[in-house]
Amino acid sequence: MKSGKAVGPDDIPVEVWKCLGEAAVEFLTSLFNRVLESERMPEEWKRSVLVPIFKNKGDVQSCSNYRGIKLMSHTMKLWERVVETRLRKVVEICEQQYGFMPRKSTTDAIFALRILMEKYRDGQRELHCVFVDLEKAYDRVPREELWYCMRKSGVAEKYVRVVQDMYERSRTVVRCAVGQTEEFNVEVGLHQGSALSPFLFAMVMDQLSEEVRQESPWTMMFADDIVICSESREQVEENLERWRFALERRGMKVTRSKTEYMCVNEREGSGTVSLQGEEVKKVQMGGERCQEFCVIGKYQRESRGRCTGQW
Repeated sequence: MKSGKAVGPDDIPVEVWKCLGEAAVEFLTSLFNRVLESERMPEEWKRSVLVPIFKNKGDVQSCSNYRGIKLMSHTMKLWERVVETRLRKVVEICEQQYGFMPRKSTTDAIFALRILMEKYRDGQRELHCVFVDLEKAYDRVPREELWYCMRKSGVAEKYVRVVQDMYERSRTVVRCAVGQTEEFNVEVGLHQGSALSPFLFAMVMDQLSEEVRQESPWTMMFADDIVICSESREQVEENLERWRFALERRGMKVTRSKTEYMCVNEREGSGTVSLQGEEVKKVQMGGERCQEFCVIGKYQRESRGRCTGQW
C-alpha cells in the first residue's frame, strides 16, 4: 500500500506499520489470523468517511456529477489485500475483463480495439461499437448478488463469511465543505475506495455477463466500462439488449444518456441503435477521429477527469 493516502476514522496511516518494520509484521500476522479464525473483524474498521469528489463535468449542484470516495481504515485495507490475494488464487476471471487484472491494463484494451478498427477501415467494412455506461456501478451491487457470485465463482464458504463480515453493520458519515452528517448504515453496494472492491466487482461482472459476452475484442470490459462490437447494426443492437437484460435483472442499471454508439466506415443509411425504444446517442466521427474517440473519448477522457477532480 502506498504512503501519503488519506486516513480513515481511526487516524492510523499505513506509514505507522511501515515504520515499525518486523514488529508490525508479527503483530499484523497475529491480528489477521485471529480475524480469519473468528470471521469477525474489529467494529472500528467498519466505520468510514464518505467524501464527494466532483467529476469535473456537468452541473456542480447535481449529486449525480459527484463520485463518493470512502476514507477507510488503512489497517482494514491491509487485511483486504490479504483476502484479495487468497481470492485471486481460486477465482478465474474471463479474458474479456481488462480492469484490475494481473498483466492487463487499459492500454491492452485500447490496442485491441484500435487493431480491430484499423482492420475494418482498411477492408472498407462497417464496424459497429456501443460503449455501455453503468449507473453508479459500485453503489448499485446488491449484497445478496455479491454473495451468490462469490459462491458461484468457487470461493470457499469461510471467505464468503469473511467478506460478509466486512459489510455487516458498516457505517459512514458524509464530509463536505460545510461539515459532516450524522453516522448512518450502508446496506447496498461495494465500498468505494476499498482495496478489495475492484476484484469483487470484476467477479460480479464475470458472473452476470457469463451468458451474453463474446470473445475479445468483440466484447471488452474495463471494470464497469463495457465495449460491444459487431459487424452489423442489428446485431450490436441485439447484443446491447441482451446485456441490458442480463445486468438489470440482477440489480445493475445501464445509463441511457451516457451509453454511446459509433460506426466505423459508416455507409449512407446505416441507421441508429436503440435500447428499449430509446435511441442511443450516436457519435459522428470518421477516420483518425474515430480512433481518437476510442482511445481518448472513453478511457483517457475519464482518466483526465479523475485527475483534474483530484481523485
